[in-house]
Amino acid sequence: MPPGHMRTLDDIDVEGRRVFVRVDFNVPLDAAQQVTDDARIRAALPTLERLRDAGCSLVLAAHLGRPKGWDPAFSLRPAADRLAELTGWDVTLAPAVVGEQVEGFAHNLESGDVLMLENVRFEPGETKNDPVLAAAYGRLAEAFVDDAFGVAHRAHASNVGIVQHLSPSAAGLLLEREVETITGILSDPPRPLVAIVGGAKVTDKIGVLDAFLRVADAVLIGGAMCFPFLRVQGHAVGASLCAEEDLEPARRVLADAAERGSRLLLPVDLVLGDRFAVEAERRALDGVDVPDGWMGLDVGPRTAEAYAREIAVAGSVFWNGPMGAFELEPFAAGTRAVAEAVAACPGTTVVGGGDSAAALKAFGLENRVTHLSTGGGATLELVEGRTLPGVEALST
Repeated sequence: MPPGHMRTLDDIDVEGRRVFVRVDFNVPLDAAQQVTDDARIRAALPTLERLRDAGCSLVLAAHLGRPKGWDPAFSLRPAADRLAELTGWDVTLAPAVVGEQVEGFAHNLESGDVLMLENVRFEPGETKNDPVLAAAYGRLAEAFVDDAFGVAHRAHASNVGIVQHLSPSAAGLLLEREVETITGILSDPPRPLVAIVGGAKVTDKIGVLDAFLRVADAVLIGGAMCFPFLRVQGHAVGASLCAEEDLEPARRVLADAAERGSRLLLPVDLVLGDRFAVEAERRALDGVDVPDGWMGLDVGPRTAEAYAREIAVAGSVFWNGPMGAFELEPFAAGTRAVAEAVAACPGTTVVGGGDSAAALKAFGLENRVTHLSTGGGATLELVEGRTLPGVEALST
């Protein structure tokens, strides 16, 4: 294998072995503790099925939320039940994360059996990459497969420390696909490459903007993060979200785009509200100078049409961040138009997780893109060119 190569399932032999699999089952639950979106569980199935087909028994590890110690409200019982429903497998939920009792469960597994550990974040050492906890994980299995891209940007005991204690170790199919797809759209994208970057704050996306200004043929800006750009250009932003600390980064991005000759597109019209609420008074603005007392909550129809035209002729698209407050129906049109354009684009379409994924799902378009990332922060850090600890741990 070449240096820096991330080991994959094709690089290791785990046939018939007990495999510790780190999955990302950090799924949303309703008040009745029912899973409301099982996309992350479904995303792990190809890896789990491949391992079971190879005669492996599985010890699954995942986290849910950010519990402060042991808390039944954050139990992985709903995720274990949903996995069993989706697959027809018997999925046993361990009574704890590690310990003698859990080791007993793990060591009694037979080919095809599935044991899910309780929420790894019940253990305070998990997020500290505690070596004692990592060693305890190591005692549960004979090999390690990491398929949790959503936590690949964190150095935790269940995705980094454990590699010191289990060999062989490799990336699962989902982690492999995430890394290949996201790095591929930056290194060798079908042209033209159109990047759509939205969301609330420039500072949150500055690394992503910098990355795409270097490689994209056009960068389309939406969401509240357009207002620092408009303000430094001299436009009034009214009561729109526009943090002072975002002004200098926006000024720098504009200067960088001008210097590189990069096409950076900003909204040309807006939809305003008198407050951030579904029942807000709504007003279309043909232009971008927001009057006092109003806030921009969506891009306008001319902007949406212009962005859709760019997307329609793209060879590849990367989309991260909504065009406005799409969770409020009166201000969802811009995000919907972009989502529909991305879904209709015949090129390679990659959608970064988080709000963009939620928008696609809200509009029923989640199955109409080439790749819908399961990562939030991990996706952004990979785009920014950062080394992800979870990936580095599996690289030779």
